[in-house]
Amino acid sequence: MAEPSPTQNEPPLTKSSTKEKVTSVPPSPPTTSNGQTVTLPLHNIPTASDSNSLSRQLTIQQRFRRSLKIKPHGESGRKGIHPKQLLRICFNSSSTASRAVNVLWPIVPVAIAIRYARPEQQLLIFILSYIAMVPCANLIGFAGQELARKFAHVWGVILETTLGSLVEIILFMTLITRPDDHGVDYIQVIKAAILGSVLATMLLCLGLCFFAAGLKREETGFDQVVSEAGSGLLLTAGFGLAIPTIFHHSLSSRLTEEELFPKTIEISRSMAILLMVAYFIYLFFQAHTHHGIYDAIFQQDEIRDIDRHKLRSTDRLTLSECILALTVSIGLVTIIAITLVDKIHYLVVERHVSDAFVGLILVPLVEKAAEHLTAVDEAYDDQMNFALSHVLGATLQTALFNAPLVVVVGWGLGKDMGLNFEVFDMAMLLLSILTVGNFLRDQKSNYLEGALCVIVYVGIAVAALYYPNPVHGGGGDHGAAAAAGGHH
Repeated sequence: MAEPSPTQNEPPLTKSSTKEKVTSVPPSPPTTSNGQTVTLPLHNIPTASDSNSLSRQLTIQQRFRRSLKIKPHGESGRKGIHPKQLLRICFNSSSTASRAVNVLWPIVPVAIAIRYARPEQQLLIFILSYIAMVPCANLIGFAGQELARKFAHVWGVILETTLGSLVEIILFMTLITRPDDHGVDYIQVIKAAILGSVLATMLLCLGLCFFAAGLKREETGFDQVVSEAGSGLLLTAGFGLAIPTIFHHSLSSRLTEEELFPKTIEISRSMAILLMVAYFIYLFFQAHTHHGIYDAIFQQDEIRDIDRHKLRSTDRLTLSECILALTVSIGLVTIIAITLVDKIHYLVVERHVSDAFVGLILVPLVEKAAEHLTAVDEAYDDQMNFALSHVLGATLQTALFNAPLVVVVGWGLGKDMGLNFEVFDMAMLLLSILTVGNFLRDQKSNYLEGALCVIVYVGIAVAALYYPNPVHGGGGDHGAAAAAGGHH
């Protein structure tokens, strides 16, 4: 059969040229679960912008150093510390909500001064310190966000989430080092705060993200990789935290408390180590072996950001200014955290506020304020993958790292800090994980789902407000004490 005549602009097709044209057709570009085309960064091969040859693969050390290199969009164009610009940039912050929180900064010195000048005004000191914690935590979040912009997307999210959890770690360490008090069971407050932090981030913060995103659009999509990895890890974390609780309550009728309690503590310590191992595997998965997938997802979110043009013209903090802002804010948070913990005894004994409400509601709300503001602002700007990564990352860090860390620290201090929670607390946690997992399943969100998450959280808060305090001083076992029905 005769070959078709060539066109005016193309030479005749020969066998060799046909083969060459076929083999030179590039593969179709990868897409996200939402059908959007993205360019996946290569794992082990330098990009075209790299000065090294593409034929040579980078070593692990070279890839790590390259991922930590300051990125162009994080450059401030300045060096050193400039006090006026530092104060102006920090006050303007990154969003309207964060800027509104900065109005509370005058309360910080007032709270510290009242603590020493009028120590008898305990309720006033607690209220002022509680409010003063919010702008300090917000500064940690903003400085961490500025520092995170200087690194690759995945490393930036991990760094920002870790810095955002510093307030929680400081509060946990302050509580676990408190001496035993016959009026307040500080270990029980920590246990309630662990679950309260998870619930506040997973229900309240995620619900506000869904609701904020739904104010501008009917539905907001997010990638399957982010939601599935988060849902699986949430179930794993809930399972790990539930093992000591189920063990303790299933054997409470067969063993005496003197026999059962030491076994429960040993199981809690073992589970703490296993949960920390799971957390580090998750970090390795996100930051090393699968970082290309996450980078592509986050890059797509940056393209969708409705405020990206404003952010490009916004002044940035230098590396030195980021470190200075973090140092000041962490120091203030530590001082205020000590004040808050000192006044927990007054709230519980004098004001008859339950341990459950202090731990489940009051402590988590203030310690997670910065992360909540950041995530809600990202969701409002149509960066739902970033928002979801912050929400799930903060939740997983509490459940898989911060909670096990306080167990290990308590172990070193000779304190019986375990993971044997109240049945009420654990039931609320597991039901919340199932609820959130169901909302994440279709990779879409709307304001209805957000409102439902917030309503569930408010319902838990009401129940915690009326939950009776246990009898303290019984070896730190809240479960047995509450079962006995004792309260203040």
